[in-house]
Amino acid sequence: MTYRHWLISSSLASLLALTFWSCGGGSSPTGPTTGGGGGGGGTPVETTTITITNAGVTPQSIIVNANAKVTFVNNDSRAHEPSSNPHPSHTQCPEFNMGSIAPGQSRESGSAVGGRTCGFHDHMDPTNASMQGTIQVR
Repeated sequence: MTYRHWLISSSLASLLALTFWSCGGGSSPTGPTTGGGGGGGGTPVETTTITITNAGVTPQSIIVNANAKVTFVNNDSRAHEPSSNPHPSHTQCPEFNMGSIAPGQSRESGSAVGGRTCGFHDHMDPTNASMQGTIQVR
């Protein structure tokens, strides 16, 4: 094999490995990605309920199956508006654009579209990291 063939083969192998890794083919020692921007710290939990309090959203990162509906429960003393990233267009995962939820109320999302991770935030307080999170949809 000539140096030129070795260089091309080596570059191609590196490109394929990088593509495989970035598309989710590799594993990560820190757990699932929480892409989609903002929030989502910690290990995702399997649930379909996110609770809002004055301290933030709990849990901040969840995993649901495709077609699941997520319920946002507002246990805070003020209204919140969970919305899909990015702010202010909310176009990443429109099924999680909840509208205003009054104190003591809850609202169910549309059916989750599978194979993606959706970031969300409180539209009324978009930079507050405690009101941001992710929903990983299988």
